[in-house]
Amino acid sequence: MKKLVALLSAGTLVLTAFTATTTAEAQAPTRQPTSIGYGGAVSSVDPDATNIGLDVLRRGGNAVDAAVATAAALGVTEPYSAGIGGGGYFVYYNARSRKVFTIDGRETAPATMPSNAFVDPATGAAYPFAQLVTSGVSIGVPGTLATWDKALNQWGSLSLGKALKPAAELADRGFVVDPTFRLQTSENKDRFAQVVPTAKLFLPNGDAPQVGSLFKNPELAATYKLIGRQGSSAFYRGALAGEMAAVAKNPPKTPGATLPFFPGYLQASDLSSYRVIDRKPTKVRYDGLDVYGMPPSSSGGTTVGEALNILQPQHLRQQSTTQALHTYLEASALAFADRNAYVGDPAYVDVPQKELLSRGFGAERSCLIDPQHAATKPVPAGSPDGQYSRCDKGSAVEQRPDSEGRSTTHMVAADKWGNVVSYTLTIEQTGGSGITVPGRGFLLNNELTDFSAVPNPTDPNRVEAGKRPRSSMSPTIVLRGGKPFLALGSPGGSTIITTVLQTLTNRLDRGMTLPQAIAAPRASQRNTASVTAEQAFIDQNGPALAALGHTFTPAGAPGSSAAEIGAVAALEFLPGGAILAAAEPSRRGGGAAGTAWPLK
Repeated sequence: MKKLVALLSAGTLVLTAFTATTTAEAQAPTRQPTSIGYGGAVSSVDPDATNIGLDVLRRGGNAVDAAVATAAALGVTEPYSAGIGGGGYFVYYNARSRKVFTIDGRETAPATMPSNAFVDPATGAAYPFAQLVTSGVSIGVPGTLATWDKALNQWGSLSLGKALKPAAELADRGFVVDPTFRLQTSENKDRFAQVVPTAKLFLPNGDAPQVGSLFKNPELAATYKLIGRQGSSAFYRGALAGEMAAVAKNPPKTPGATLPFFPGYLQASDLSSYRVIDRKPTKVRYDGLDVYGMPPSSSGGTTVGEALNILQPQHLRQQSTTQALHTYLEASALAFADRNAYVGDPAYVDVPQKELLSRGFGAERSCLIDPQHAATKPVPAGSPDGQYSRCDKGSAVEQRPDSEGRSTTHMVAADKWGNVVSYTLTIEQTGGSGITVPGRGFLLNNELTDFSAVPNPTDPNRVEAGKRPRSSMSPTIVLRGGKPFLALGSPGGSTIITTVLQTLTNRLDRGMTLPQAIAAPRASQRNTASVTAEQAFIDQNGPALAALGHTFTPAGAPGSSAAEIGAVAALEFLPGGAILAAAEPSRRGGGAAGTAWPLK
């Protein structure tokens, strides 16, 4: 085991814990990006949340208990990325049955939402995205709390109240503000300042909280305690449901607000009728491994799965670094073309999921990859019709703007019995709609801006009442011989898919350890003319890939949160029962990975 630990840690010794620079910051929990140990594991972007999950495991809770407790804590420390005002996707491996299950907790459009809700009647064009985000019209029916309730009822050992209790205590006592929290607040300061309860909570004294200060949220603590006493009905059927509907209809803007704050369509009846959905996971076979993901309404499982099927005949592990990255980028573009053409909420769209994930379709798309030249983007969508030839040219595809927010958060958990959870949750844009429910301590989502803004009868992601907007969240579990091998996921909007895919290929095909696969610079090709990439990726690989026809656009301005792509949290299950928990070494200020009983 010592040799194995040394191998897995090779090249990762520089991934040190977050070092505090002030007396106040020194009180913050340590950020440790890797841990190897026994008894279960948790990895997330936040040390407080990870520690809460680990404590649940040490007290005898299972992976589902730990996942819900961790997610609730992320609602405290990552309020701009997650919380009960949003939704997500829960993927679960049950060790006893050796089966994978999923819960679709995606938000839905209100029952009265019209198809042209985002269109300016004066022009016939969509309102500017910046106006739609911070408004009631962007708010979908939240599904996160229903997901927690469902997961605990089906597979957990704790009550909802007990699972929420550690997060409520965290919200009461507060957490130490880190540079990422201050940066995200500062980047949203202008719109937060225009919403009365949001400014009151997140802009104390009119500014973002200072690094090293203690941020408390007693209103959220009280909300968690209320739900703990009364159950999820307190959220979906009580006074709180009416309050959410009221602020969506009439956002509480400040007197000097300049944004239009379009009223939304959310009603209390939408909340009372909301249901999560148990869905059969996606599954593809890749190099002897079974890769499970989230099916539609998410596009994550189908797109990651199709891309792996495209990559299978290419034998990435036999390619040079440049050639492997070229192949990865081209496979991603092809899979995204099909995602955009065919994937939407299956209650409203006939998604050809079986064919999208078939070996035949993947091989047909794979043969379109030219090893010497990048294809002109956007590439056409394929024809997942069951009739596959070596090289089908495909059909034209419309390139639509990507409005999916890059915030979100992801966490993974495993227990001593071998159960595993991979869970991605979100309120969409960093800060969601920007609208905090007065006196309740949480932000509402802007998930409906994931729909295509302008109605198009051929678009599988067009706005429809009651529909779940297409997502890119890609919580993934990989099995080897029917037992867990990897569990991973990431935030990042539509770059989630490419982040998960790149991390998988880094680990499975390119000889990297899991920590190395996570730390490696990222690039995201989503069937666009230019590849979005982190500057480090461009510096390392840009010239060689440019010779093959790739062009690059930096992911964001240096120093901004947009400059980074994703924030992976992952687990690897080692021989002998040990678990390697891994998180980001530096993105989002570094993540936090831990095991219940770490090896010394």
